[in-house]
Amino acid sequence: MREFIVEADGGSRGNPGPAGYGSVVLDATTGETLVEAAEYIGVATNNVAEYRGLLAGLRAAHELDPSAKVHVRMDSKLVVEQMSGRWKIKHPDMKPLATQAARVLPADQVTYEWIPREQNKHADRLANEAMDAGKRGEQWSPSASTAELDARTARAAAPEPAGPPGDAAAGAARARAALANGRAAKGDADVRAAKADADVRAATAVATPGWAPADMGAPATFVLLRHGETPLTPQKRFSGSGGTNPSLSEVGRDQAERAGAALARRGTIQAIVASPLARTRETAGIVAAHLGLEVSVEDGLRETDFGAWEGLTFAEVREQYPDDLNTWLGNPEAQPTGGGESFAATATRIAATRDKLVAAYAGRTVLLVTHVTPIKTFVQLALGAPTESLFRMELSAASLSAVAYYADGNASVRLFNDTSHLR
Repeated sequence: MREFIVEADGGSRGNPGPAGYGSVVLDATTGETLVEAAEYIGVATNNVAEYRGLLAGLRAAHELDPSAKVHVRMDSKLVVEQMSGRWKIKHPDMKPLATQAARVLPADQVTYEWIPREQNKHADRLANEAMDAGKRGEQWSPSASTAELDARTARAAAPEPAGPPGDAAAGAARARAALANGRAAKGDADVRAAKADADVRAATAVATPGWAPADMGAPATFVLLRHGETPLTPQKRFSGSGGTNPSLSEVGRDQAERAGAALARRGTIQAIVASPLARTRETAGIVAAHLGLEVSVEDGLRETDFGAWEGLTFAEVREQYPDDLNTWLGNPEAQPTGGGESFAATATRIAATRDKLVAAYAGRTVLLVTHVTPIKTFVQLALGAPTESLFRMELSAASLSAVAYYADGNASVRLFNDTSHLR
C-alpha cells in the first residue's frame, strides 16, 4: 500500500482578508514531491484558508491513489484537533469544509499531526505565492513555484531524525534526508538543481472544484435556489410577498431535500442566505441541515408584491383586471392592481441587495434561497438584458441557477434553471 504525506497551510492578510492556501503531497518512502496545489480564494479567514489547503491536499492524494495511507502534517492546531475529533467544530464557515475533508478518504486511511510553523515552510510558501498571484490578478502556477527548491535545500541540510521505525512522519523524514545525502554524495550540484527544477515543472496544480474559476481573484458566486413547491405552485397562481405566505407542500419538502443532497455532494457552498418568507426559509432550513450551515435572512430577497393579484391565476387576472395587466406587461414601472410592486422597483431592490451581498461575501460561494422574480432579475441584470426578458425565462420550483460577480464589476451567468437533482 502506498503512503503519502500531505503538508497544508493557509493564510489571510487581514483575517478576514485576501486569502490563499498551499498544499503538497509527498511520497512517504522517498520524500519526493508528487503534487503541489495552491489557490487564491478571495476574502476569507486564516482558518478557512487552512481548511481549504487541507481539502486540496487530500483530494490530490486521492487522485494519486484512493487506497493510500495519508499522514497530514499542519501547523494549525485548530484544524488538526478538529479533524482528529478532539475539538468540536462550531464556526459555520468551517463545518462544511471539515465535512468535505472527512469524506475524501476513509477515516482509517488518514492520520493527523501538528508540526511547528518552521517545519511547514513548503506549504506556507505555496499559500503566499497564491496570495501574491491573486493580488496581481493572476492564478497561481506550479511552474512559478520556488517552494520545492527551498524545501529540498532544507531537507538536504537537515540531520537524520531519531525515533522508532514505523512512525510515518519520522520514516518519511529519514527517507528524505537519505535521498538528499545520496545526491550530495554525487557531488554534482548542477545535476541536483536540474532534477529539482524538473520536479517543479512536473508538479500538478490541483484546483478546488467550485461553481466558477478565479479570474480577478475568486468571484462572489451566488447559487440561486428557487424554493420548493407550495400548494399554489402547481396551480400557477401569483404568490408574492403580500399574499398568504404559504409553506411548502409535501412535494416541495422532497424537492428541498433533493436540492440539499445535491449541493452537499457538490461541496462548494460556504453560506446560506434566504428570503424572509415561509417557503424560502423552510427550503433553506432543509438544505442547511445537509450542509451543516446556519441560515441568514435577507429581506431584499423577498418576492415581488403582486397586490390584488395575489392568489389568482394569470387567466383570472386577465378576466378581472385586463387593462391593469396589459399595462403591467408593457411597462416595467407599472404596478399590479392595488399598489403592488413594479418590476422596476423590484430591480432596484435586487440590485441594492446584490451589491450588499457581493461586498459581504467577496470571494465566496453563497446559496441564495429566493423566488422566481428575484432570480430572474439577478440574471437579467447580469446579462444587461431588457425587462421584457423576465417573461422569456422559465424557472422551475427548486431549480438552481448561478451568477458570479468579479472584482472589476463584471458578472457571468454560470447556470440557469438546473433541475437535474430532482430527476
